[in-house]
Amino acid sequence: MLRRPPVGAITGVLHEISKSYRWPHPGAADAVARRRLLARAAQGQRPRRFVEQETAGTLAAAGGQARIEVAVGPLDARVKLAPCARTEFFVPSGARPWGRTRIGLRCVQGANWSALIPVSVRIHGPALVAVRQLAALQPITEDDVYVAEVEWTREALGVVTDAAQLGNRVPTRPIAVGQPIPVAALRAPQVVSQGDAVKVVGTGRGFSVSTAAVALAAAQDGQAIRVRTDHRRAPTTTSRYPLASSSQP
Repeated sequence: MLRRPPVGAITGVLHEISKSYRWPHPGAADAVARRRLLARAAQGQRPRRFVEQETAGTLAAAGGQARIEVAVGPLDARVKLAPCARTEFFVPSGARPWGRTRIGLRCVQGANWSALIPVSVRIHGPALVAVRQLAALQPITEDDVYVAEVEWTREALGVVTDAAQLGNRVPTRPIAVGQPIPVAALRAPQVVSQGDAVKVVGTGRGFSVSTAAVALAAAQDGQAIRVRTDHRRAPTTTSRYPLASSSQP
């Protein structure tokens, strides 16, 4: 026949169990809830709206023809952040919302911390695309390109979206058919080679003087260059096709 243990014995066992068990801190549940709220703040529409605001100028310049796609990654689970009453997003120093990048989230009320959130920003819009194979160091004309929608953010400095950006610029490398023209691939053409005879022109209020010289290096239009004159000095001047002007001793 089974006998029910005394009530005092049961109470003693429960007391021993309660001493060995680590009960949650009264504020632990609240802290967990706040961390969950923080995680949700880093996701959802808030970071997307922030990135869209930061790129509003770029989109406005396209006359409403550009569209943006934003993918937000998760906060690093290893980062332990104190509960925060209010947060705000920011663009870290040296970063910009372009391609694969990061935006910042910081606490502005209740704690003092900041964290980085990975984001992917893709902007699509009209751009100039090569209609034929474009040779390096050769001027690009309007007949060499057509307009098509491409991803601007595929290039770190973007792609050419206006024919005016091609003015007095040549590609530094060949560009294949159907490819957009990267802004970073353009530079001013070389107008002076090392050893070229040039004319140095100096101007002032009411006067202008010039002298013959020899270029000591190659230079693009508008680039500073050193030249040698008959006066055994090597002034620095700015190259201008077909002259080298604005001399400085």
